[in-house]
Amino acid sequence: MKIRPLHDRVVVVRREEEKTSPGGIVIPDTAKEKPIKGEVVAVGTGKVLENGQVRALEVKAGDAVLFGKYSGTEIKIEGTEYLILREDDIMGVLES
Repeated sequence: MKIRPLHDRVVVVRREEEKTSPGGIVIPDTAKEKPIKGEVVAVGTGKVLENGQVRALEVKAGDAVLFGKYSGTEIKIEGTEYLILREDDIMGVLES
């Protein structure tokens, strides 16, 4: 099953955070926070402006992005957890 977001929404898969700190301390699952990094899986057609024109989204499938901890809506499809959020909730695109 595939998911196709509408308008200015984006589907993201969260990236798992490191299990150890930079100092080598193992972080237990109970102390971990939700990851704020993810990979864009699918994007909508664009944002509809007040004059009726459609502005294309700046992110595309495959982009690594940063977003807020509590932004978006979490869904689960066929055992995989996704996050659906608006393009405005994305804080930045990670470039390597």
